[in-house]
Amino acid sequence: MVEEVLSQHEIDALLSAISSGEMDAEELKKEEKEKKVRVYDFKRALRFSKDQIRSISRIHENYARLLTTFFSAKLRTYVNITVASVDQIPYEEFIRSVPKMTILNTYSVQPLEGRIVMEINPNIAYAMLDRTLGGKGVSFNKVENLTEIETILMSQLFEKANVKLQEAWSSIVEIDPILEDFEVNPQFLQMVAPNETVVVVSLNTAIGEASGMINICIPHIVLEPIISKLSVHYWMETAGKERDEEAYQKLSKNIQTAEVEVKAILGEATITIDEFLKLSKEDVIGLDREIDSPLTFVVNNEPKFLAQPGTYKNKMSVQILEDVKGGNEDGE
Repeated sequence: MVEEVLSQHEIDALLSAISSGEMDAEELKKEEKEKKVRVYDFKRALRFSKDQIRSISRIHENYARLLTTFFSAKLRTYVNITVASVDQIPYEEFIRSVPKMTILNTYSVQPLEGRIVMEINPNIAYAMLDRTLGGKGVSFNKVENLTEIETILMSQLFEKANVKLQEAWSSIVEIDPILEDFEVNPQFLQMVAPNETVVVVSLNTAIGEASGMINICIPHIVLEPIISKLSVHYWMETAGKERDEEAYQKLSKNIQTAEVEVKAILGEATITIDEFLKLSKEDVIGLDREIDSPLTFVVNNEPKFLAQPGTYKNKMSVQILEDVKGGNEDGE
């Protein structure tokens, strides 16, 4: 329930109307007690909360970033994919919004029931195909008479991107997306009842100079088993879970074997270009450090310790004296 805050001027006008008899206080109470009626369209049943829609949007924002990286490397051209909108509509409304001839990929997402549909604007699909065949990414629309080779190439391109969909959804559920069908006519896609609620995620897509939309249709039956995981409470609980100790130990062990560059700085000096050009044999450059002062010991060019020079087993060495004040703790 949204509460409306009245300004002082509105409060004064209301009190004045009641005192003058223009408004009856009893009628106001009566109106307040009456039940509020809100129009509800049963053809557009809203089965997902705003919270759940936001979660789906977050998942696909990550998916858009993963697809951008994947297609940029695969096609070797400029690619930019972003989430434009996430809406819940009846399935028949989605089908009506799809062009008569377009690129439609149908995926199963085991262990979830049902299938999802990815509709790719022909401008985008053909720009990808042109780049795959060595072209500049020119868009051309011939969706009505695709050759068998073109169909296979397009299917393979999106089939290889399945792993990105799996990765994007891994924070909620482990799915195994499989491209099951490639279609160009939406009238043949009767996956669910026409009035079934679906979530449609629209992605703004640019491939080189071509641009268009990629629409992902997710029926309610697919999301029904994981609806509880789409709430903000689940995200917060997941974020607050204790770390996996086994994974932490394995990560720590691997980090300990990483190589870092260490140096002991004897001293530094500043000279002019003219002095540098005039240097000759037996010239002496004075450093900024006294001979009995400790050296600065740096790790990856970051000062970490103070050390004194010496020898160890006939090799020049340094002995750590203390941490550098202001350095990161634990030698990080």
